Amino acid sequence: MELINKLLGSTANNPRFDRRYIDKTFWALFLVLIVVSLIALSSATSTLVFTDDSILGPIGHQFIFILIGVVCAWFMQFMPSWLIRMIAYGAWGIMVLILLSMLIPHNPFVVTLNGAGRWFKLGIAFQPSEFAKLGMVIVVADLLSRAKTPEQMRKAFYYSLGAAAITILPIMVGNLSTAVLMGGVVLLIWIIAGVDWRQWGAALLIAITVLVSGYFIVEYAFIKPGRKLPGLLSRATTWVSRIDDMIEEKRSKKEGDPYVINDDNYQRSLAKVAVARGGLSPVGVLPGNSQERDYLPLPYADYIFAIIVEETGIVGAVFLIFVYLAILFRACYVSARYEDHGAMVMMMGMALMIVCQALISMAVSVGLGPVTGQQLPMISKGGTSTVATALYFGVMMAVSREQNQITGMQENAKSESLDEIPIIDLNQ
Repeated sequence: MELINKLLGSTANNPRFDRRYIDKTFWALFLVLIVVSLIALSSATSTLVFTDDSILGPIGHQFIFILIGVVCAWFMQFMPSWLIRMIAYGAWGIMVLILLSMLIPHNPFVVTLNGAGRWFKLGIAFQPSEFAKLGMVIVVADLLSRAKTPEQMRKAFYYSLGAAAITILPIMVGNLSTAVLMGGVVLLIWIIAGVDWRQWGAALLIAITVLVSGYFIVEYAFIKPGRKLPGLLSRATTWVSRIDDMIEEKRSKKEGDPYVINDDNYQRSLAKVAVARGGLSPVGVLPGNSQERDYLPLPYADYIFAIIVEETGIVGAVFLIFVYLAILFRACYVSARYEDHGAMVMMMGMALMIVCQALISMAVSVGLGPVTGQQLPMISKGGTSTVATALYFGVMMAVSREQNQITGMQENAKSESLDEIPIIDLNQ
């Protein structure tokens, strides 16, 4: 226990585990998402009941991961930010090695589910990309925070670019949407950290050029002629096809062609039906009355927001958007008061990753973007994503609690110094 207190920086006069400094706002937002998740999943997982012995089976499985996430967040909030950053380097390195190993053909540890080989089985199956995102944000934020001069910031930018690239590229092979999400968050971190716009602008231009060029190469060199991409690049045709389907759908709608539901747009079409049905009333059809949950593929994962809109209408949709934006606003408020630049950037990276992923998932569910496979953080069914999102909250809570503790110590020091001032009776 003495070793733990030493690592956590706890002393008798400065108890790190003092619950007065816990950020109650972050905990409230965290618990709200958990409640929404349990309510939404109780409806959206109805199709899984047929493969389970009990109606509570799917919810019970998810509740276990939620409980694990809550425990992780509770203990992580008491860790000093420097210790979190130190652990993140090691965890990030391990996740990168796992991601690189998944590129090896016929890797026996890679598990393919729903047509995507994103899971790594080492006793239990998990998604390394979820933990790699977390580690990458912390590493990039720490590298940038060490820069004190423009020259150091220039070098830190290239180091952070290398760290981001080595994390994103292996993920990009099988999950382009996650790679783009990670790249976008890194870009925002660069801007927040004060990187020269010419540096991040050049990186952004190169990334856009590569993506656009890749799209046209796959479209006209492989999809149009009916050829297949070899090996690890085979999934690129799926990405391009999804974009093509969305473009074709908009073209047909503009020209007044009859809308035809096929295998390519089936999931997106049923999600729109769910959203339209929920829009008939401000509060939707009420929880438990969804119809599209029995027809929409994987309604408890990528398209759970469509089920939420169907069951709670515009009121539920706006409320959920407000909760996610409140996470970002809270992170901004805490960061504005924090003197540790590295911890501030780290906290903003956590909040941006949660909020950006949520907004992308919502946009796809209502038909504003191509199918991406991005889950709704802390709400969609998934073990790895649930625990990883809880760790995001744990990091933000740790930074906020640390700031509250510093502020409390400063206020106590001021009050003690005032008590030492002698009282002078002017009437004598």
